Amino acid sequence: MLSDGPEKRIIPDGVMDLMWFRERLVVAGADTRTFTARTHAGEVTWGLRLAPGVAYALLGVPAHELTDQRVELSELVTLPGHDGWSFEDNAADALEKVFIALWTRADPERSILRVAASLDRAARAGLSVRETAELHGLSERSLRRLSNRLFGYGPKTLMQIHRFQHALHLARAGLSLRDAAATAGYVDQAHFNRESKRLTGQTPVTLTCVA
Repeated sequence: MLSDGPEKRIIPDGVMDLMWFRERLVVAGADTRTFTARTHAGEVTWGLRLAPGVAYALLGVPAHELTDQRVELSELVTLPGHDGWSFEDNAADALEKVFIALWTRADPERSILRVAASLDRAARAGLSVRETAELHGLSERSLRRLSNRLFGYGPKTLMQIHRFQHALHLARAGLSLRDAAATAGYVDQAHFNRESKRLTGQTPVTLTCVA
């Protein structure tokens, strides 16, 4: 991502990232509120968005321990050795190779990744905590613990963030705020406004002007 001003506002999106930022490998935890990064004009940050459950599988750290944080990768795991790649020469390629090295070392259990993907789909579909728990054969309490470990927050918060992102995407694509809210599953536009203020501190009107 390219930053062209003194601040970069990152709104909650329900995912975690591996980033190369200012000569450091950084893990961006799941956000529950807007994260403001101080940047310099022309500064470039390279990021790799991690699929549901992958951060936990690679790092062995419960995602909720990283929520709303940016942590250097070296504080969480031993960094993989360089093998003919350089961030100075090709940052995107180097970041991908770090990910592959971490994946090879961790050899993630595929079953937990399948569960994480299924929970994420349920949240995107707007299923309630009860519905999601029943779908996966879990108690609501077990579901919340699992969701915290895999995503950094519970299933209700994950659903709310995905719903908000969906509505915002629709609004930025040209739909009216009222129609975007209804299509995404909000009761009404006021509901969308309140959730936007809670998650980002800004209204949808303001956010749609900052695509």
